[in-house]
Order: sequence, then C-alpha cells, then structure tokens
Amino acid sequence: MKLIRWGAADQEKTGVIIDDVWYDTSALGGDYNEQFFKDNGLERLEQFVAANKDSLVKVPEGSRLGSPVARPSKIVCIGLNYADHAKETNAPLPPEPVIFMKSTTAMVGPFDDVVIPKNSVKTDWEVELAIVIGKKATYVEEADALDYIAGYVLHNDVSEREFQIERNGTWDKGKGCDTFAPLGPFMATRDEIKDVDNLRLWLTVNGQKMQDGNTANFIFNVPFVVSYVSQFMTLLPGDVISTGTPAGVGLGFKPPVYLKHGDVIELGIDGLGTQKQQVKNYVKD
Repeated sequence: MKLIRWGAADQEKTGVIIDDVWYDTSALGGDYNEQFFKDNGLERLEQFVAANKDSLVKVPEGSRLGSPVARPSKIVCIGLNYADHAKETNAPLPPEPVIFMKSTTAMVGPFDDVVIPKNSVKTDWEVELAIVIGKKATYVEEADALDYIAGYVLHNDVSEREFQIERNGTWDKGKGCDTFAPLGPFMATRDEIKDVDNLRLWLTVNGQKMQDGNTANFIFNVPFVVSYVSQFMTLLPGDVISTGTPAGVGLGFKPPVYLKHGDVIELGIDGLGTQKQQVKNYVKD
C-alpha cells in the first residue's frame, strides 16, 4: 500500500493511493501515528480498503499533501553512509554508523516551502531514503531487522552547514530547523519495494542535476542500520530513520553552492515518488 496524509497543515486526514488515485481513509479513524502502527494499523487499513473498495471517496483535487506519517517520537539520521559523499566532504569513512537526531518539528509535506533559517548563509540539500519503523525495536538482530520496518519514504534532509559544522557542538543544530525534513509524497509499505539496496535517488536545483546515486552504494545497509540504531535507543512504531545521502550536496562543490531565496528543489527515489520545494527566506510572523 501507499499511505498519504492530506489537507491543511496540522489538520491532515489519512488516505491511500490506489492505481495513482488518492482516496480518503479517514473513516477508519485515527492517524498514521505511533498508535496506528502499534495496533496493527497496516493490516486494519488493508482490510478497510478491501471492504470499502467500491465506496472510497476520492481526495479533492489539488489537496495539499503532508508528511505521510504523523509526527513520530524521533527522527534518527545516519551520516556519511555513502563513500562518495564522505569523500566530497573530506570526511574519513566511518567505521560505524554516524548517528544524529533531527527535530520532529522540522517535518513538513513534500511540496511545502523550505525556509532558509534566520542568519543562515549555508543551507544545503540531501536526498535520502528514510525507513518507517513498524513495531517497537530494542536490541534487534540484523537478520530480523526487516521485520521491524513498516515502509519507506522519500526524505530531503535539509541542512545548514555553518550551524552544523562551524558553530561547535553536535550536528543537530544544523539539521532540525523548521521545514528541514520534507517527507513524502507517500509511505510505501515494505512489500512495495522489491530491492531496497538497489534504488536510484536523485536531486536537482533549478533543473540542474546535483545528486544521482543508488542505495547499492550504502556503506551500511538497511538491516544493519536498523539493528545498529536499536542497540543505542528503543525505536517506537512510526519512528523514522534516514539512511544518508550520496555525493552532490552543495558543501561538496568547489566552491560550495548553497540554497538561496527563489531556488526550486526537486528530488525522487525509485518507487517512492518525487518532491518539489520552493526555497524562501525566513520572515518573522
């Protein structure tokens, strides 16, 4: 299945995509959140769709898409998980996964604006495959890791490089700004993605190709990442793990290239759809 959440920000309703048509599933009740995944929500949703396949209501044309999963308990990110990206940023290959956290308040829909933070001069892009956890995961064995995955989603891990690298402390301060985690357009359940280790992912800025990679080039693959992260923290249903980005980020250019007001970012992953964001300067409400 392909899960969507649609409607105005903070008022999203649930839905599914069937044969490229968006359908409202809000009559099922609840949201695509921790409780949904914990209570066998995917199975209940599948049964609901099957039972109501002739009466499902189409989502109104032109509706906004939000993140396909509701705000999770955490967004965990893996840094430097492609050798070519580590090289372009002059970072050594990590002997173990680099873990950092991204604020859940950074989550937005796949076509919402990306806002350059106040005092930012080095806002950057990163196309990534993200994992959605389906059930509570603690000390998971790598051989069992796929059983803990509900599905996958496209993620733009927007990053402010000065905040991240030059302002002391952890990477987190350059990763969690508002609008820095566009997710979607949909979450594909695990069965929709036949080979997660062979997915093309790409990103353009103003039509110019910046990133063009493949998950075949992971340093640490999906089962290893889920198992590894679960050794350090309990993953709850609906939690998101973003798996890193290939080469082609703005920081890697010589000289570096960063986002500016009016830029347009487009990105996609095989089987997970595409996103498009317009970049805007921060304006105080």
